[in-house]
Amino acid sequence: MLGDERSLGDGEWAEAMRDWQDARIRKVVRRARGAEWRRAEALPGITVTGKAAEVRVFPPVPLDGWPKELAKLQVSGTDLDDPEPPVEADGSAPVLWLNPDLDMSAGKTMAQAGHGAQLAWWELSDEDRAAWRDAGFPLAVRTADPARWPELTTSGLPLVRDAGFTEIAPGSCTVVADHPALR
Repeated sequence: MLGDERSLGDGEWAEAMRDWQDARIRKVVRRARGAEWRRAEALPGITVTGKAAEVRVFPPVPLDGWPKELAKLQVSGTDLDDPEPPVEADGSAPVLWLNPDLDMSAGKTMAQAGHGAQLAWWELSDEDRAAWRDAGFPLAVRTADPARWPELTTSGLPLVRDAGFTEIAPGSCTVVADHPALR
């Protein structure tokens, strides 16, 4: 979304993106299947297809301006079952390190990871952004080792501090975005 031509310059989403990025950045995660997904997919946005799921990102709208197709979607039920533990993160791609001391729902974790990726994007040079885009935006999301978390939060890497609107206390550090170009 951040690097899409429709979000840049005078693209059709550019003004909404600028307004959103100049204010408190809020992200909302909802779940859809079947007809709900098809209705959501008909709205302007970008769909990303992974190995086990599809994710759709929509241009920002005010909290009170949600399209009815999105407002009706479920908040709960986004918990994911991953029968295999994740492999070790590849240090050549960005890693979003989650706070090991916070218990966040899957939806909250997804929103926080999205924010971490956004902060990393902002910190990158144009050249590094292009390289990340050309590689297909690879990244890993992992829970940090509890002993390493304090080091990560003071490393100078992009750090997400939650506003406390849902689930966790205001000011909680949720994600550190580690990108090879930022080390």
